Amino acid sequence: MKMKVAFIARSTLYTVPGGDTVQVVQTARQLTNMGIEVDILLSKEVIPYEEYDLLHFFNLIRPADILYHSKMAKKPFVISTILCTYGEYYKYNRAGLGAIFTHLPADGVEYLKTVARWILGKDHLSSIDYLWKGQRKSIIEILKRADMVLPNSESEYRRVQESYPCKVTHMIIPNGINPDKFPFNTTLKKDESLVICVARIEGRKNHLNLIKALNNTRFKLVIIGAPAPNQDDYYQQCRSIAATNITFLDRIPQQELLEYYQRAKVHILPSWFETTGLSSIEATVMHCNIVITDKGDTRDYFGDDAVYCDPSKPESLLAAVEEASTAPFNENLLDRILKNYTWKQAAVQTLKAYQLAAIA
Repeated sequence: MKMKVAFIARSTLYTVPGGDTVQVVQTARQLTNMGIEVDILLSKEVIPYEEYDLLHFFNLIRPADILYHSKMAKKPFVISTILCTYGEYYKYNRAGLGAIFTHLPADGVEYLKTVARWILGKDHLSSIDYLWKGQRKSIIEILKRADMVLPNSESEYRRVQESYPCKVTHMIIPNGINPDKFPFNTTLKKDESLVICVARIEGRKNHLNLIKALNNTRFKLVIIGAPAPNQDDYYQQCRSIAATNITFLDRIPQQELLEYYQRAKVHILPSWFETTGLSSIEATVMHCNIVITDKGDTRDYFGDDAVYCDPSKPESLLAAVEEASTAPFNENLLDRILKNYTWKQAAVQTLKAYQLAAIA
């Protein structure tokens, strides 16, 4: 009998798209191609649990949704953890009222953010129990009951264990791409002065220091992405300091994005934290040289085959871009990504996890 799975994701999955949106949609698509019936459901929806064999949740950092639906369903469930931390960002970038975040533990910060989104009507709160249990207790309770967690890397799994020590089975499910969606034309020449950054515009992505680094240099920097919610001030600050060699684009159609990937010599994602950096994987397949930081899990994907920078130092960003702009393209990284980091490969591993969870 065909397995039927409910993907249960944050209520803003489509209205505020991010890397998790791509992961949810692409994994569902590939599993469907493999004969698994998948429905993508938002946490605010009424879910007919009895129709599903298994639930698949996303974003451990949003435990209220998982707490509620996993208890109501009484079904096996797995969690794609996608565990981001914001410590470095708050350390260097918070001022005014937000400075309080630098003095709170990470779980306290996330609790305040969750409650604030709910009070302001910007997000749904599935579980009222979450209000008195808090972030940390909710996450530990969920992990103890989960059949399996599916981090995107071993580095992420270690972070889950360090932050919330408890026994839980895990399987690594790498993020990836669909190579067919990123056709590279080998006959077109790269522009060695063109640098692109494909990312939602928000403080964590560190656009401000990137602009400071490349202002009035020989490079043409194109920032591709829309401002994140509640980040308009940050976006305006970025625009206000940008020199004439910096261009801002909003989210653009796939075909137009491919043209920028095709021409750019360098793609940079100088984030304060990344679990993967999906745009860096996309850019690699389009033969861009990659500049990233090692804040998070990026080394698990890119190893020594990218140029690393210190996100706190604009001079480090500039030096990394200079190095990447003159280096030959790294074929080793391309081969590794095409072999290991595709959505098809992710779906194959995900199905293995489902089968083990169902047996458990």
